[in-house]
Amino acid sequence: MQQTQLTSYHVWDRGIRWFHWINVLSVLTLLGTGLVIFNGKTIGLAGDAKILMKELHVWAGYLFATNLAWRIVQGFSGGRFARWRAILPFSNGYLTELRAYLGSLRSGKPRPYLGHNPLGKLMVMLLFLLLTSQAITGLFIAGTDLYYPPLGGWIAEWVAPAGVDPASLVPGDKSMVDAAAWSEMRDLRKPFIITHVWVFYSLLAAVVLHVVGVVVAEVRERSGLVSAMITGDKVLAKPPVDLSEPCE
Repeated sequence: MQQTQLTSYHVWDRGIRWFHWINVLSVLTLLGTGLVIFNGKTIGLAGDAKILMKELHVWAGYLFATNLAWRIVQGFSGGRFARWRAILPFSNGYLTELRAYLGSLRSGKPRPYLGHNPLGKLMVMLLFLLLTSQAITGLFIAGTDLYYPPLGGWIAEWVAPAGVDPASLVPGDKSMVDAAAWSEMRDLRKPFIITHVWVFYSLLAAVVLHVVGVVVAEVRERSGLVSAMITGDKVLAKPPVDLSEPCE
């Protein structure tokens, strides 16, 4: 019996791997704390405990947003497989490549890739859109709930009544705020909350779909997707389709 020749290729640099796992941990923390906050009334979360949970959620959000911002920069300045042209479905010939990949799946002989396959690029685009939406809306809400940066100072000045130092306002205490200004602020906040909640559920569904896709790809393609995000190397039995694509 002829033995299959396996070849190792270095794909994901250390920075991309760090981004991935920091993102996983911060998103899981945000999902968990977000569910607790959203169901606070049901589980009896109130007072200082609710504020503490929101603070944990926001600090995890800062880590998440900083990590995401760094990854966005890497999309312009990182290595070959970190660039936007390599991970988003907008390159020349993408639709042709997608049809070829789907055909290979139907035949039971999926085309191997060093970077993301055509379906993976669609998932990457969806995840980045959802993650960016959560970061933007979350940073705004942090200012309205806790007077936290980057907009917390402005929110505090808005709702503080005359003669009251905005810095003295206490999160969760409405007795120190101007009622009319508070109502206006909450009206402005409402679409951000609605978007944050809907994107939360969309992101949860996308994460599940992403994990299922990775498991299916691992089983069918045997390219070591999970181990590659730890070691940076993919081990393939056939030459990858994108081996000779230009780096720039």
